[in-house]
Amino acid sequence: MTTRRACTMGWPVKQSRAPIIHGYWIEKHGLDAEFRLEEVRPEDFPHFLTHLAEHGYVGGSVTMPHKQTALAMTEPDARARAVGAANVIWLDNGKLRSTNSDVAGFIAALDESAPGWDSTRGKAVVFGAGGAAQAVVYGLIERGHDRIHVVNRTLAKAEALRERFGAVVIPTAEAEAASALNGAAVIVNAASFGMHGTPELDVDLSRVHSAAVVADVVYVPLETGLLKRARALGLRVSDGLGMLLHQAPAGFEKWFGFRPVVTPELRERVEHALAAGK
Repeated sequence: MTTRRACTMGWPVKQSRAPIIHGYWIEKHGLDAEFRLEEVRPEDFPHFLTHLAEHGYVGGSVTMPHKQTALAMTEPDARARAVGAANVIWLDNGKLRSTNSDVAGFIAALDESAPGWDSTRGKAVVFGAGGAAQAVVYGLIERGHDRIHVVNRTLAKAEALRERFGAVVIPTAEAEAASALNGAAVIVNAASFGMHGTPELDVDLSRVHSAAVVADVVYVPLETGLLKRARALGLRVSDGLGMLLHQAPAGFEKWFGFRPVVTPELRERVEHALAAGK
């Protein structure tokens, strides 16, 4: 039997905890498989992707800044085309195919952390306009939100999301973020705010709906300043680790043949690694 190998491709990529997640499932199910990290510069990514099989891989996950390139260089499914970014790729009879599992990961994390969160379908406010924000906005639209403020330093990037998703998206300048938060039902940090070494997302959460949920795609640290302030106000929260865990099964299924389950034991293992700085 030939060992099946997959990888996460990004620049940088050493911060990825994907090998812990996929390694857990490989070990638990006794597979002849391996998951690695591949740090690939943007200028080298097209060549690397084109020669994926020669590098010994059956597929992989794609992280920043390669998601749009992955979309353009593969045969995406309807989900990836709709979102405008691909984060899971696999070889299918020599053809590179792709999907986007970030949408499902984001929604599943919210469902797990804040059951019934979508019963209050007031406006949503999303900070950021990159690949993660595209998945978040698409997921919110699928769940019935029809007013989504996208706040971004570069307003043109937020306007690009309106062009993709329609009038449901309201491009919002940073200076207007405070008013956008008034009565908001869902608040999402889909940018790098709060990561180690980056500024916190400093917004006034006292303005939001009393039943609001606050989500963050950042998982290092596990509890960002945004989530700490939300908890202090009694708001429900969804951390970035939940999204990371729940986006992973779709790729694993494409590479290794069956869909694994996210369990408390898996989350505990990743939390332990995060606490240890691994």
